[in-house]
Amino acid sequence: MSLKLMLGGDLPVDRVGFGAMRLCGQPGNFGRFPDWEAGKRLLRRAVELGINFIDTAHAYGPGCNEELIGEALAPHPAGLVIATKGGVEKTAPDKVFPDGRPETLRRRCEDSLRLLRVERIDLYQLHRPDPNVPFATSVGAIAELRHEGKVRHVGLSNVTISQIEEACRIVPIASVQNRYNLLERGDDPTIDFCAARGIAYLPWGPLAAKPFAPDAPLASTKGALAWLLRRSPNVIVIPGTTSISHLEENVASARVEMSDAEFAALSPG
Repeated sequence: MSLKLMLGGDLPVDRVGFGAMRLCGQPGNFGRFPDWEAGKRLLRRAVELGINFIDTAHAYGPGCNEELIGEALAPHPAGLVIATKGGVEKTAPDKVFPDGRPETLRRRCEDSLRLLRVERIDLYQLHRPDPNVPFATSVGAIAELRHEGKVRHVGLSNVTISQIEEACRIVPIASVQNRYNLLERGDDPTIDFCAARGIAYLPWGPLAAKPFAPDAPLASTKGALAWLLRRSPNVIVIPGTTSISHLEENVASARVEMSDAEFAALSPG
């Protein structure tokens, strides 16, 4: 099983990445991570362990998570790919809502460039479709940012197959990030749809934790992450943590290959 993937056809990434969302204040991943220096040490340790794909978003903080990543890792080492997202606003831990207006997406992209300390965002994802804005309008706004050189590749999150098809008619889509794990497999058709088209699939909630909850119900991290990596060659796992020891365990467990028997036992009949 290969642990490498070409994101967007030209960015080599390891299929074991890091989801940075939890490096924010609590509850609700709102505000600055309370131990800022520890957060920077964790991010640097992730890179030392060989992780070259980090996922974040404007809504994490908001902005604080991107700021922490920029401060910890700039100047960014060669080969490091940072993905971020725009299209969701957060004004309080429990006040989260989509905003896919072109002017907002442009403003948040500019914010991300500044906070991450990069000249171009490797992967910019529409965080969530906004029911008050035509989907094509939001995707078109990110396509324009790509045309301007501010975004290298475009991704989507929390979308349906029909929305992916619509987006692909506007701009090449490099990734889809939907909720999927051993306990929640409703997105099976989307994974296969993306795999057939060379689109990376980033399952959020890979350990079946509820959004913003600290603990995951799956008993075996090894089983959960290894199963996801075996599920399809286009999957990139992005488990998150606030602990260096837990980070090291996640990386180690995800690199342990699952046997055919183990995979079959966990897979639906």
